[in-house]
Amino acid sequence: MGPLLQFAGALDRIARISGKTIGWIMIPLIVVIMFDVVTRKLDFTRLYFSEWTATSGVSVSTILQDLQWHFHGALLMLTFGFGYLANAHVRVDVFRELFSRRPQAWLELFGLIICAIPFLSYMILYSYDMVELSFHQGEGSESLTGIGQRWIIKSAMIIGFVLALIAVIATLFRLFVYLFGSDSESSEAENALEIFAGDLSELEAARQAAEEKLRQEAEQKRRDDRKGGA
Repeated sequence: MGPLLQFAGALDRIARISGKTIGWIMIPLIVVIMFDVVTRKLDFTRLYFSEWTATSGVSVSTILQDLQWHFHGALLMLTFGFGYLANAHVRVDVFRELFSRRPQAWLELFGLIICAIPFLSYMILYSYDMVELSFHQGEGSESLTGIGQRWIIKSAMIIGFVLALIAVIATLFRLFVYLFGSDSESSEAENALEIFAGDLSELEAARQAAEEKLRQEAEQKRRDDRKGGA
């Protein structure tokens, strides 16, 4: 089981490093949006770029707008894997949180095998077909003055689904070790997993601790009131 955890750790690092690195796209995205908005609102920049478009045939505004959704698309697609590993994605399974960790692990394991892996594998193949078609067609922006070679940004779909699949496989291996490994291996896998909702036992302990704190504060207040009255 040890090599399985090591391999899962290596896959985990690939997905996390890729997600954290691509997150820096947020900075040029903000700069592009601000520059596009400001230059379209100021008369002298708007007129200047209009003349530039008329003489060169290149529209700065159109290129900036294309860049915005290119950056958005890359940011979205290439952080799926990291988001899953960090449990930052949206979950709609309202009943899962009612279970303890082992039932949660079983549900996650079956979900990954039955749904996630087949879906991501299909999407990788389908995305490859889309990118290949875009490349052979020479697909570009809908605007003649926009960004061409659209197959480049569409390639982010292939990479993004591959990274998501890597994250899923890493989680799958850790779940397998958590459920079937020795006590030490199971504990190590559990510590590396971030998919669990709070256990009922932990929630109950937290509730009892809060109630005990309130009771002690109330008791201390009554003692202080007695001392003040005396």
